[in-house]
Amino acid sequence: MVGELVRDKFIERIWPMKEIDPKDLTQFNGENGNPVYIVHQDRVFDVSGSKLWKGGLHMKRHHAGTDLTTDIQAAPQGQEVLERYPQVAVLKKKDLPERELPEILSWLLKRFPMLRRHPHPMTIHFPIVFMFATTIFTLLYLITGIGSFETTALHCLGGGFLFTPVAITTGYYTWWLNYRARPLRPVNIKKRLAVILLGIEIVALVWRIAVPDILESFHLVSGIYLLLILSLLPLVTIIGWFGARMTFPIERE
Repeated sequence: MVGELVRDKFIERIWPMKEIDPKDLTQFNGENGNPVYIVHQDRVFDVSGSKLWKGGLHMKRHHAGTDLTTDIQAAPQGQEVLERYPQVAVLKKKDLPERELPEILSWLLKRFPMLRRHPHPMTIHFPIVFMFATTIFTLLYLITGIGSFETTALHCLGGGFLFTPVAITTGYYTWWLNYRARPLRPVNIKKRLAVILLGIEIVALVWRIAVPDILESFHLVSGIYLLLILSLLPLVTIIGWFGARMTFPIERE
């Protein structure tokens, strides 16, 4: 093993591995007859021979022509799987100051890789569940007249209000860390809707606390309040949809 490593270093010194610019890497996506390249720790591998990468898509989630270092670290199989395939290049490094992370954050990400991908997908589930529950329990109250359903809806609304800022914060963190805060359409949509969602949560929560019997009789004010509650469900659905498309891209036919 040591002998092979010394040999590889010697060969690399005599015949340096070619470099691929990250912008050029995207064309090696397995489409239109192009080879399938993936990156792990700045090493570019040609996995065109793998049936699991047919068409440049693996497990309907991982796309070729991208850096999959973090994804491979989280995969059940180790990086030794990549050694079955030829390394064709190394990723050209960019000397961009904005790509440099604070030392303490770099150490944390290396020590706890889950901090790179998992905080937002984990925390976003809380406001989604709470907002769904708020709408559903409110409807159950209107259908059955059982007051405990409406009380539960209030508690869920409060829970959503507490966790939505957490989800927004982790969302900005993930966007900055993994996407370098690039202007992405799904992110732009999620940011706008998240602000609207939080605003509706605040208005509805304060309104319901100030007027506990707001749904006991139907009138204009209660109708407006009910519309706010009903709007929570489609809002979190759309936010979740665009987030899921970034994590699990839809396979093109």
